[in-house]
Amino acid sequence: MGLLPRLRGAGYQVRGVRFVDREGRTSGGFPVDGFERLTHGRFTSLRRSDLAAALYEALDGQVETLFGDSIATLEDVGDRVRVGFTHAAPREADLVIGADGLHSRVRHLAFGPEAAFEVRLGYHVAAFEVEGYRPRDELVYVSHGVPGRQVSRFAMRGDRTLFLFVFRDEYLPAGSVASLPERRAALARVFGGAGWECPRILALMAEADELYFDRVSQIRMNRWTAGRTALVGDAAACVSLMAGEGTGLAMAEAYVLAGELGDGADHRAALARYEARLQPFLARKQASAARFASSFAPKSALGLGFRNVVTRLLRIPRVAEYFIGRDLRDDITIPHYGL
Repeated sequence: MGLLPRLRGAGYQVRGVRFVDREGRTSGGFPVDGFERLTHGRFTSLRRSDLAAALYEALDGQVETLFGDSIATLEDVGDRVRVGFTHAAPREADLVIGADGLHSRVRHLAFGPEAAFEVRLGYHVAAFEVEGYRPRDELVYVSHGVPGRQVSRFAMRGDRTLFLFVFRDEYLPAGSVASLPERRAALARVFGGAGWECPRILALMAEADELYFDRVSQIRMNRWTAGRTALVGDAAACVSLMAGEGTGLAMAEAYVLAGELGDGADHRAALARYEARLQPFLARKQASAARFASSFAPKSALGLGFRNVVTRLLRIPRVAEYFIGRDLRDDITIPHYGL
């Protein structure tokens, strides 16, 4: 599709990860050149919105796009699917592909309630962006952790900074966190005494117009297809924030699905091949992410210390290969479909 040059330009070539203590002194971390070596130079950090924009622009004028709407009903009648929308008029489709994320509406309609497939990893995550924050550590992911909680910042283009909070579920205050004020108040209680730059970060959060806030979960399903409906990306097999590969995995799934459907023959056989090729691979990715989860916010001070020691050792190639090599390598061969 000619996307790679744009995606490399939109991505961030992160140089390192740094863990700091309450006073901002370095306590752990590692350069990411090991990631580049293990991925043969194909490693980049990319915002999902940048990928979506690149895809949309590449297809602009070639496919119909509806904004500000969502699928409300699905009815598979054998030779087609009747689709109802929240706003647009209903229509019929040969296939429906749900690529609508962790809390997929398509999955709910075609396969059942989210609770049947969601596996919670025991964490919550929140994030927001601000403009003009100082200090800026260009292309370095800076994190501060206390037992069960971690706050991080990353300098982005346009003088913007992303802040990311991860904390174990047991720290979530009792009561509702549905509204923006409730979520702000919950984060203020969880990170109020965490030290480092947290007082300034929380003060900025209180003024932010947008705040992402969600539990950290995976989606595990025995089937990604039902009749003429299929799922891709997080809707089918969310690996979670802990894996950090959501965009790449979703693109790989979409490519295989398109390739298998490309001959225009029996869609049932094509959907079955799509599942067979990718489900074992995604199951391994999910298992890896679940193992890695505890390193984001270790339960104890001892766990934090161990994490920091291990990250310093990642500078040694053989140590990096042992701890992260197997998880970075994609042990799967994807066919060349000639799309």
